[in-house]
Amino acid sequence: MDLPALAVSLRTHVTALASAPRVPGTPEHRRARDYIRGQLQRAGFEVDEVVRREAGLECLNLLTRPIPDGSGRPRVIIGAHYDSVPGSPGADDNGSAVAALLELGRWIRPRLEEHCPTALQLAAYDLEEYGLVGSACHCRDLQQEGARLRGMISLEMLGYTDARPGSQRLPPHLAAFYPDVANFIGIVGNEASRFLLQAVVGKLKEVPGLPVEFIAVPGKGELLPESRLSDHSSFWDRGHPALMITDTSFFRNPHYHQSSDTPETLDYPFLARVTLGVCTAALFLGQQE
Repeated sequence: MDLPALAVSLRTHVTALASAPRVPGTPEHRRARDYIRGQLQRAGFEVDEVVRREAGLECLNLLTRPIPDGSGRPRVIIGAHYDSVPGSPGADDNGSAVAALLELGRWIRPRLEEHCPTALQLAAYDLEEYGLVGSACHCRDLQQEGARLRGMISLEMLGYTDARPGSQRLPPHLAAFYPDVANFIGIVGNEASRFLLQAVVGKLKEVPGLPVEFIAVPGKGELLPESRLSDHSSFWDRGHPALMITDTSFFRNPHYHQSSDTPETLDYPFLARVTLGVCTAALFLGQQE
């Protein structure tokens, strides 16, 4: 994979998505949804727009049809939320992750073959910022469908770095165990997701120049609430293996939920390396019995 070219493509996606806040019900939210759908279709996926109403809110998830045909196969889901909070264009939160999801789709679609034992589904979730609504709806639908899940990977803020010592903050009881320089990608799983965590950590560590750190929390992350702050926790709550890949969000990015979370603040070569790791991890998982 040509990393400089990938970095350019990722920046193009983030710029297209993060020109203004993607607040549900706004034109920007609709344009982002249309952009994501168009990119996934161009990559060769069939895309379903699944509409649900929860607590008075309309939720519009974009879900690719599982490939290979998901019937009878366990499924790996890779998702990223596309909404943002009011007042923030959300370049890192979560335009960076949506960009990675789109490039994953483009790269992996020609590599998904009928003999693959595991089906892959990509998900662009709505209303993450409003209580993880999109992923919760998807989990409920999967349960009703009787789908077998091998695991879920939530892409959550992937593009911000800071090379200065002390730029990385963490909860006090974890700070001694991780670097204080904000140049690594973090992977958060729970104890029930260890096999998924080991596989994904291993593949990301194969990417040259990409520092990787990880943690496996007990239970559903109740003892470390910060570990639950993305769509993977909807899957934890229903007993499914799941993990989050993250640049650690507000523990490093000063633009979190601010008007300053704009495309020019991101590190696109870093985002390209993360995306490469996600691609190779997704293909590896799809090839496992």
